Amino acid sequence: MASDPRDPIKDPERDRFSGRLTRFAKVGAGLSGAAVSYGANSLFGGDSADARNAKALRAALGGLKGPLMKAAQMFATVPDLLPPEFAAELAELQTNAPAMGWPFVRRRMAAELGPDWASRFQSFEHEAAAAASLGQVHRAVGPDGRALAVKLQYPDMQSAVESDLGQLRSLFGLFKRMDGSIDPSEMIVEIGDRLREELDYEREAKLMAVYGGFFTGRAEIQVPQPVAALSTKRLLSMTWLEGRGLLAFKDAPQETRDRIAALLFEAWWSPMTKLGIIHGDPHLGNYTFGGPEGGDGAAHLNLLDFGCIRIFPPRFVAGVVRLYRALSNDDRAEQTEAYRSWGFANLNDELVDVLNVWARFIYGPLLDDRVRSVADDVPPGEYGRREAFKVRQALKAKGPITIPREFVFMDRAAIGLGAAFLHLGARHNWKALFEKSLEGFSEEGLATRQAAVLSAAGVS
Repeated sequence: MASDPRDPIKDPERDRFSGRLTRFAKVGAGLSGAAVSYGANSLFGGDSADARNAKALRAALGGLKGPLMKAAQMFATVPDLLPPEFAAELAELQTNAPAMGWPFVRRRMAAELGPDWASRFQSFEHEAAAAASLGQVHRAVGPDGRALAVKLQYPDMQSAVESDLGQLRSLFGLFKRMDGSIDPSEMIVEIGDRLREELDYEREAKLMAVYGGFFTGRAEIQVPQPVAALSTKRLLSMTWLEGRGLLAFKDAPQETRDRIAALLFEAWWSPMTKLGIIHGDPHLGNYTFGGPEGGDGAAHLNLLDFGCIRIFPPRFVAGVVRLYRALSNDDRAEQTEAYRSWGFANLNDELVDVLNVWARFIYGPLLDDRVRSVADDVPPGEYGRREAFKVRQALKAKGPITIPREFVFMDRAAIGLGAAFLHLGARHNWKALFEKSLEGFSEEGLATRQAAVLSAAGVS
C-alpha cells in the first residue's frame, strides 16, 4: 500500500533527526572529497587550478543532489559572487545533473501510487528525460493515451532541506565575515522558504493551473496540464509539451529570435504586473519552443517547471513600478521611497547612489525608448558582473547592507531572463514591451486579482 505523505506519523520521508544526521554526514563526505581535490590542485598549482577545483566541486554537489546543489545553482546565477570557472561549472548542474537509476524510480512510483503503479500507464520510459537538483522527469503515456511528463522527487529531500540549510547558514556566515559588504541573513530565510515550497508537488500543480488559467486563450504561450489522478505530494504527472530548447534557435533568423524574446518577456513580466507572481527559476531548461511542421519551430513558448514560483506582496510589485517611474523621471525622492517600500533600512544619499548603480543596470533596457539588445557586446555568462562588482566595492566602503528577501529570486530571475535574451541576440524596444505590461496597473487592482486567483487555486 502506498504511503500517505500527508500523515506526518506514517510518512517515512518526513523531516526526521536521523534523516538530517545521515544527510549531514553525506554532505560532509562529498565536500571533503572536493576539499581533497582542492588541496591537491592548490599544491600543484598552475593556471588551470581554479578550473580543476571547480570541476571537483561540481562533481561533489552533483552526486549529492538536493538543496545544497540547488543553492550552488543559485550562486552561479548571481553576478560576481563566484570566480568565472566556478560559475560555469555550477551552471552546468542546472541542465546536466546526473539522474538516479531504475531501482529508485520503481521504489518512488510504488510508494506514491501503489505496487500496481505500472498498470496505470500505457508506457513508462526507464531512462530519465531530464534530471535536476530535487527530482527527475520521465516520459510516459497515460491511460487516455496522452503523452505525459512524470516528475519524481528524490528520496528524503525534507530532511535534506533542513540539514543543508543549517550548513548553508554556516556558509553564509563565512561569506559575511569574508566579504562584509552584504548581510545575507534574509537570503537564507528566503531560500529556505522557497526550497520547502518546491518540495510540495501538490502546490506546484496548483500554481501550474494558475499559470495555465492566466494564459488561457493565448496559443503562443502554453503551460502543461497537471494530472491529479497520477500525482501526489512527491509525484507530479502533467501533459508533455514537445519543443526544442532556446539554444537551438541561436542561429535562427533575427525575426524568429525576436519573437521568442517577446514571448519570454510576456511570460515573465505579465504575471508579475497583473498577479504579483514570477517564474523564479530562470535556467534555459525551463523554456522550450514548438510549432507546426513547415514553420520555424518557434510558434509558441512552452513554460515548464512551476516549483519555484515567487508570490510577491502587492506593495513590493508597486515598488518595482515606482522605481521604474522614478528612474525614468530622475526623481530622487521617489527612488528613495521605492527602496524604503522594499525594506531597505538606514537609507541615505550615498546608499541610494549605490543601489541605483544596480537598479539602472536591471532597468536599463526598460528606460531606453529605442530598439536595442539587452546589453551590447556582453557574453551571457558575464551579464551583470561588471555592475555587481561596482556595487560590491562601494558597499564595502559604505555597508554592510541587508538585502530584503524578495530580491533573491527577483534578481535571479531578472538576470536569467536577460541572459536568455543575450543568448538569442534579441533586439526590441524593451521599454515599449514593459509599458504594455503596465497598462491599467494599480497596487489595489493587483491585490484584488492576486487574492482571488490564489484563493480559487487553494494556494496560501
